[in-house]
Amino acid sequence: MKLNKTLFTLLIAGVAGGMATSCSDSFLDEELITQPSTDRFKTQEGLDELVTGAYQKLKFKFNYIWAIECYNMGVDEFTDANNTMPAWNHYSQDLNSAETGANQPMWDNMYGLIEPANILITNIPQFYSQSSATYNTRLGEAYFLRGYAYFELVKQFGGVPIKLNPSTSVETTFTRNSEEEVYAQIISDLEQAYSLLPESPEATGRITKWAAAHFLAKAHLFRASELYSDWNDSYIAQDLQDVIKYGTEVCNAHPLCSNYVDLWDYTEPNGANEKVSEVILAAQFSNDESTWGRYGNQMHLYYPSVYQDMAGTKRDISGGREFSYVSATEYTMQVFDRVNDSRFWKSFITCYGANDTSSAPTWSKGDIQSGYAPEGAVEGGKRFVAGEIGIKYIVNNPGDTRYTKYEELNTETGLTAPVEAKILKNGKISAPHTFVRYYAGQAQSWNLDPQNSTGNYYSIVPHKRSVALSKFRDGYRNSVASQFGTRDAIIARSAEDVLMVAEAYIRQGESQYANAIEWINKLRDRAAYQAGEDRSVNVDGGQAYKNNPYCSGNGGGYSPDGAIYSEENTYYESNNLEGQENVYNAQSSLDNMHLNSVSDIYNSEVDQPIYDALGCSSNADKMMCFLLNERTRELCGELYRWEDLARTMTLDARWHAFNDGVSRGIGEFDPAKHYYRPIPQSFLDGITNENGGALSNEEKQAMQNPGY
Repeated sequence: MKLNKTLFTLLIAGVAGGMATSCSDSFLDEELITQPSTDRFKTQEGLDELVTGAYQKLKFKFNYIWAIECYNMGVDEFTDANNTMPAWNHYSQDLNSAETGANQPMWDNMYGLIEPANILITNIPQFYSQSSATYNTRLGEAYFLRGYAYFELVKQFGGVPIKLNPSTSVETTFTRNSEEEVYAQIISDLEQAYSLLPESPEATGRITKWAAAHFLAKAHLFRASELYSDWNDSYIAQDLQDVIKYGTEVCNAHPLCSNYVDLWDYTEPNGANEKVSEVILAAQFSNDESTWGRYGNQMHLYYPSVYQDMAGTKRDISGGREFSYVSATEYTMQVFDRVNDSRFWKSFITCYGANDTSSAPTWSKGDIQSGYAPEGAVEGGKRFVAGEIGIKYIVNNPGDTRYTKYEELNTETGLTAPVEAKILKNGKISAPHTFVRYYAGQAQSWNLDPQNSTGNYYSIVPHKRSVALSKFRDGYRNSVASQFGTRDAIIARSAEDVLMVAEAYIRQGESQYANAIEWINKLRDRAAYQAGEDRSVNVDGGQAYKNNPYCSGNGGGYSPDGAIYSEENTYYESNNLEGQENVYNAQSSLDNMHLNSVSDIYNSEVDQPIYDALGCSSNADKMMCFLLNERTRELCGELYRWEDLARTMTLDARWHAFNDGVSRGIGEFDPAKHYYRPIPQSFLDGITNENGGALSNEEKQAMQNPGY
């Protein structure tokens, strides 16, 4: 059975004592009569409850918009979409220490995890039976949770105050520890967890030895990175060896799925895809409303393209509630070999079904008189009906001559004007609403200039039309407007360990590149199309509507005509392979995906435009660039990108090269400050110096990251 996901209410009291100020006047003291006191944490049962409650903090990333803000905005993969977040995506002046959108919740929630972990680490040896079968597990969980929390903090803020003892009274005096000290603590905690935790989980969702090994590999990789080059020289060699050691162990214990789509093939809560071998640790969600808390899993909200404002389609459960905070960039389209790499088509939505025939667009007199309507079209006839494709995205390449912009003829005035989603294909109007990456005659562009954007993807700024990431789609919500997602959220999977091991070999130098390629091929070979696989099929979590009782009898989620969810993609049309379904077989896909030598990386046709845009000329530069590109291909949108680019200090170059925030004049990346987040002003205002007085402005600035 799954780990009990009910938040233990006493955790709140423990969290509050961690890093906050309050009054201590005696008249405010109250006798707690409605719930147990902290003495509960001096019993084995109470400590079990506290551990269970602490797991709630593992959901933090997935609970609200701060996941996108902290981890996937202001990067090369995504730019902002229909809902703009300029502070985080464009590094505007709004990103400051008083900004509370994401940096404050990140700080509060991670220290809110550290406090119960400290209680557990202190109390378990005193009050938990050491003969108990769960003694080592509970202590190991505590060490893991503390190490995990400090790791999240150091990646975002740099050096932070280390607190290793539970609070017994209000504490207000804190000093920042160095990054070196924080990493030493993280690795120590995770090593303790690694030695104590079982290899198999006590229950679904419980932390294991391999979760500790995964984060040990990651912490060592981070410590060995460019971000810490002013102090990490003495650690690098051993750190890279440790990445290889722990990453290899994790991959042996958690084999990759045989098919990439198995990770995203979500059909119902607690279903098969949530139990695949590749997943090391996941935040536990379900359709049990009592466990949702305030937010639930909200990752399904942020990546969709807006569709409900288009004739013939309306919002339903299968299609998602389009908050649409981020939109895929041209880099994200360019970085995939979309003929041979199945990961693109298994990660992004390119087709939407028509689910509202009554509002479907019709053929106009102008369409017919112009000669652009297809044969048989009649004025007033529906361009498509329910059950057919209503919206499609064509992810084509420059040089494709099939598509041109259509300008609607006004028969009254004789004037023409372009229509957002109406294009010509081979001289005829495409019946569905159609968005094309490249019109005939357009050269490859990174879409940095809104006035010179490609195709009609980016005709509206901020971008509301985009090839949408499908990894988090959730068709099991209980209403069209529901924000509460039901599917588990992956925190760690062994594919990242594969990439970490490969990166460690790359960092060891040219003599180890062959080993790096061997590891990268584990993912690239898996990404190749398999024998008999239908390349035109789309599978993702939107299909869960089929098993959702809230959709029963409602045509797929309150759309009487059907579901917006489509089991099709535009593979053959996008790649201009229509009618050639038997040409591209599994062997050709594998041959194109498999790396035979370093020359395949140095001379990669897919990656060369990215090398050129970033000025990668040396072999070492190309290897690291390829590795970061491969991380996009494998992990796109999974909340790693900001920290990947920050630790490798490529965020500046890649943001400037590939994010259209550069040309929109909203902000500007400052390498002297933007590799770290601002420490929350509320923390600096609330703490005291060693004399018990409020910090002076100078003392606050000394505690703050540079530039804020």
